[in-house]
Amino acid sequence: MNQMNWPAVYPEIVLLVMACVVAMVDLWVTHPRRAPTYWLTQASLAVVAIMQWAAFIDGGTVYAMQRMVVADPMGQLLGLFATLAVMVSLVYARPYAAERDMLKGELFTLSLFSLLGIGVMLSANNFLVVYLGLELMSLSLYALVAMRRDHADSTEAAMKYFVLGALASGFLLYGLSMMYGATGSLDINEVFKAIGTGQINKSVMILGVVFIVAGLGFKLGAVPFHMWVPDVYQGAPTAITLLIGAAPKLAAFAITIRLLVEGMLGMAVDWQQMLVVLSVGSMLLGNLVAIAQTNLKRMLAYSTIAQMGFVLLGLCSGVVYGNTVSAGNSYASSMFYIVTYVLTTLGSFGMIMLLSRQGFESEQIDDLKGLSRRSPWFALVMTIFMLSLAGLPPTVGFYAKLSVLQSLVSTNVEGYLWLAIAAVVLSLVGAYYYLRVIKVMWFDEPRDMRPIVSTADVRAVMSLNGIAVLAFGILPGGLMTLCVRAIVKTLAT
Repeated sequence: MNQMNWPAVYPEIVLLVMACVVAMVDLWVTHPRRAPTYWLTQASLAVVAIMQWAAFIDGGTVYAMQRMVVADPMGQLLGLFATLAVMVSLVYARPYAAERDMLKGELFTLSLFSLLGIGVMLSANNFLVVYLGLELMSLSLYALVAMRRDHADSTEAAMKYFVLGALASGFLLYGLSMMYGATGSLDINEVFKAIGTGQINKSVMILGVVFIVAGLGFKLGAVPFHMWVPDVYQGAPTAITLLIGAAPKLAAFAITIRLLVEGMLGMAVDWQQMLVVLSVGSMLLGNLVAIAQTNLKRMLAYSTIAQMGFVLLGLCSGVVYGNTVSAGNSYASSMFYIVTYVLTTLGSFGMIMLLSRQGFESEQIDDLKGLSRRSPWFALVMTIFMLSLAGLPPTVGFYAKLSVLQSLVSTNVEGYLWLAIAAVVLSLVGAYYYLRVIKVMWFDEPRDMRPIVSTADVRAVMSLNGIAVLAFGILPGGLMTLCVRAIVKTLAT
């Protein structure tokens, strides 16, 4: 029992218990806006966030469950951000869901279970735990996408997400099984040691890495495994799109670090080449196809594909000619990028929900026409989000892109320098469709002059969201320091 170390998994235990409590309490809730269920869910998430922050401040690395689980700074910090992302998502989602007969206990319960899956993935130190967390998160999200059973687009999106998600899980599981066959262990640390000995079947290992990278590519939405992203983002209710596009990206990044860096750093020369191809392909296709989109959610989906290309770019330069000196800087810049991307995504999709009303989905870019006349403040906030996604100063997106490019250039390798130049050129191409949204909001004539109706909590959180994107762009040092600390301390153990 000494090896169980229950305190290491207290946040996950609290999430599991409260998800069950929320499901039971909701059976007796008659309030039309599900107030008791909503506030109980938010209180539970707040407690979990406090526990994760306290564990991160403590700074230690603790193993539990016979070393199948690890509580380390990277997992705790990403867990905190994921919890906060779900809290903000539910604030934005509540009025939107209420107008579409989606505000039921299942929305809150499944959100908690998906976050529990994310927590399991973040703390995984074993291949089986990675897969269990992945399936718990994925199955919850499949059900959430299909919540509007009478809506053809949502049902179609759920089926596509389920089929392609199952395919991705199969790829990942097959790759993990090959790694187990080659190394004889499911423990990530033991796999790392086995690779270090050099006494393993290299051909089987490389084939296993190929399947693992393919599975991770599906979860990140990277080219050529991106086909589910545009259809699911567009077809799912916007509230669920946000739950798919925010916190789960943090989990996908975490298991990429766990599997490729912590487990297979000795094979970095192999998987870094694969990530370079995925990265360039994602930035190229994502930015070019997004230009042709008229649906805002679909445009943001292709934007996500391009942004994931940048995240992978930061993972490509950790090991240079067998030297890991730049690993901490590279992986920290990638982590900073994914965190700030999630922050901006929350606001972007939150704005779509805020502008929507009963019987009307504000999904087309033309629906933003003349927003500055209807609400100058919300037009300004949305402008900040678009500038951040484009990577323009003084927003946090600029510093995020700069940190990734700096990690490439600092390697002093010609190939990485050309990669950085390609990334800058493709970012300039991508700036077009973000600036088009800004142009539509500020310079086009409005189609609808009806006042924007929103609740006080949505307005407050949306404003804070926009201010945070701007503030972290002007003063990025604090957040970057947290990311560097998390990565360095995690990789040092």
